[in-house]
Amino acid sequence: MERLSLFNDRDLLATTRREFLTGSASLLLGVAFAGKAAAMVPAADSVANGAGDAKASGFTGFVPDAFIRISSDGRIILIVPNAEMGQGIATTEAMMIAEELEVGLDQVEVALAPADAIAYDQSILHNQITGASTSVRAFFKPLRQAGSAARMMLIGAAADMWGVAASECTVSRAVVFHQPSGRSAKYSDLAEAARAQPVPSTIPLKSVAQFKVIGQPLKRVDTPEKVTGAAKFGIDAIIPGMRYAALKMCPTIGGAVGTVKETAARSSPGVIDVIQIHDAVAVIGETYWAARTGAELLDIEWDHGPNSELSSDALWTELRNAKGTPIVAKAVGDIEKALSSGVRIAATYEVPYLAHAALEPINTTIHVRADACDVWVSTQVPKDARIVTSEIVGLPPEKINIHTHLIGGGFGRRLAVDTIQQAARFGKLVNYPIKIIWTREQDIMHDRFRPAYHDNVVATLDRNSGLPLAFHHKTTCSSVLPYFNREPWPEGKLDPDAVSGSVNLPYDIPSGRWEWLRHDSPIALNWWRGVGETHNVFVVESFIDELAVASGTDPVEYRRKLVDHNPRAKAVLDKVEEASDWRTPLMPGFGRGVSLHQSFGSFAALVVEVGVDESGSVALRRLTAAVDCGVAVNPDSVMAQIQGGVLFGLSAALYNGITFKNGTVQQSNFNNYRQIRMNEVPPFDVFVMPSDEDPGGMGEVGTASSTPALTNAIYAATGVRLRSTPIDRHLLARAGNRDRPPGNLQLGLESNPSQRSITP
Repeated sequence: MERLSLFNDRDLLATTRREFLTGSASLLLGVAFAGKAAAMVPAADSVANGAGDAKASGFTGFVPDAFIRISSDGRIILIVPNAEMGQGIATTEAMMIAEELEVGLDQVEVALAPADAIAYDQSILHNQITGASTSVRAFFKPLRQAGSAARMMLIGAAADMWGVAASECTVSRAVVFHQPSGRSAKYSDLAEAARAQPVPSTIPLKSVAQFKVIGQPLKRVDTPEKVTGAAKFGIDAIIPGMRYAALKMCPTIGGAVGTVKETAARSSPGVIDVIQIHDAVAVIGETYWAARTGAELLDIEWDHGPNSELSSDALWTELRNAKGTPIVAKAVGDIEKALSSGVRIAATYEVPYLAHAALEPINTTIHVRADACDVWVSTQVPKDARIVTSEIVGLPPEKINIHTHLIGGGFGRRLAVDTIQQAARFGKLVNYPIKIIWTREQDIMHDRFRPAYHDNVVATLDRNSGLPLAFHHKTTCSSVLPYFNREPWPEGKLDPDAVSGSVNLPYDIPSGRWEWLRHDSPIALNWWRGVGETHNVFVVESFIDELAVASGTDPVEYRRKLVDHNPRAKAVLDKVEEASDWRTPLMPGFGRGVSLHQSFGSFAALVVEVGVDESGSVALRRLTAAVDCGVAVNPDSVMAQIQGGVLFGLSAALYNGITFKNGTVQQSNFNNYRQIRMNEVPPFDVFVMPSDEDPGGMGEVGTASSTPALTNAIYAATGVRLRSTPIDRHLLARAGNRDRPPGNLQLGLESNPSQRSITP
């Protein structure tokens, strides 16, 4: 396989958002071609109600659907259905429509979709939502169909105008040609006439071999404004007459406001008002810092509620000793018979509660009025945001305008609407717009957390081959679904997330059983990047390594024996073995670890190489990934997603865990909820495998890959098997060095390691 070009400089474009729908005649269509997009523009305020309806949206040009607008003044605007939170989806979705529309990425403007009751719902999660690596999978066909249908209607308009057959016309870069007569017409010239064309009943799509745009490493549409600072995130919203709110929230889980002494705060310069809801007090100021200063002067006596003595020790004791009958998620073969024969191996794994720690702090700007309500917010669920705001402020959903923004990191946190609900409760109490901004400490301490998990796994191995005869995995955890669905999750019903990433093993094992034991706790929960797969792939891939060691087989070779029936899994495993120099010996104290999984419709293998010093400090030395995600719409984005996901997961595995004492979260900022630093990132090669299969998801894949590859590498370096995270360096320290402080371990790393996207 040949290494192709390196893609390190993403020259992504973006401009102001408000310009999006100021044109008079426009056509809603999808657009992109090789090259840069013309602009990233504001979300479509004027299409907030009726995105696919020309009259309701205020457009007089061609509006074939909710995704594409082409104006008579030459503008081509794509409204992307998913939230852009750094994953590059605005570019990827523009490319999908552009492929069939036959336009260039440099010819289009891209905008984020507004909240809409039906127009932007996707087929997998059945909601207007960005999560679970579903964006490309759900919209790969619909967006291409939108582009193809619009192209056909534009061609039809040109053919009618010229009195020729549509089959005689061709299209290139937004121009329709009739070669026999030498005539041509731009899309902008055809926008008005195209409105009269019937929507095609049959919409042909290109084959993979015909793609011109899809598969190209195009530069992202949102980079330039992010570089210049012109990009608008939720926290950047500025509304005439707006005031700022800084909060004090009850520190304990389930606590409430008791008594508030607010005289000093009200007397502070720039403070306008002090208002409160059940569990929080807001100081309103002319500026954020005026509000923040005033909030620090509040004297609050909290009602610490029923969880004032809650601790991590108690939570883990309850989780480990949870009782009940597990729900069987899947059973294969005669598991009881298989478990009673061969060599029996068992292990227990645990992973902690985790915060999201996105770069952009929680913020919401809201203006509640008697007849309408506007909300400016970074959210992964704009339709749900509209619904919960409607419920709280007492207005119908169509009177709630959700102004979507770029998101400065989602990771699942912006799937939750708790902060929007909080803003709505405060917004009802004032008659002017307020912008609520959480501090970093509030962001971490009042997050909705990734659940903690306790897992028991058992396998029996054939005494001759060492391969597994049976596999039994029982997960004990809470469910996120009662919160996410905003209704109780029935007892006795499986939460698929609890077992995802394990029930769909890439391996051929004759017998197996997968079970979930539900155990709820008072901790507020939410999805976290990688969802259930992040925890389950850690358990499975760590345990597979244990089985390889027990059988005396190299971990890669052991996996290869189990994936002979699975060519896509075998291909990524073979590639990562070769590219990582897996079989090259390392010095003592150094090791390589591997993980392999099939999740979200994609196949991924990762090799992590580490060094562990005498004090137990772990240094990353090299990262190598191979991924088969089906058709890679934009290989550059695939590379970025794998890199970002792996590093996100490694940060959590190395450093992160949320703990509780006296009902309060003990972590508060990046000093005690540490992230990997730039100088700690080693060389990172990503190999994107060629494929004609339907696209798989990418946003969660790298995160799921990361932890087991890391802990397997640590085992190879030290002989210590870690079955929980975050990494406890004291378990890795050599005798006499357990109290030695961790050093700045470099182990021969480059100061500015390269990160490469390599397509084999």
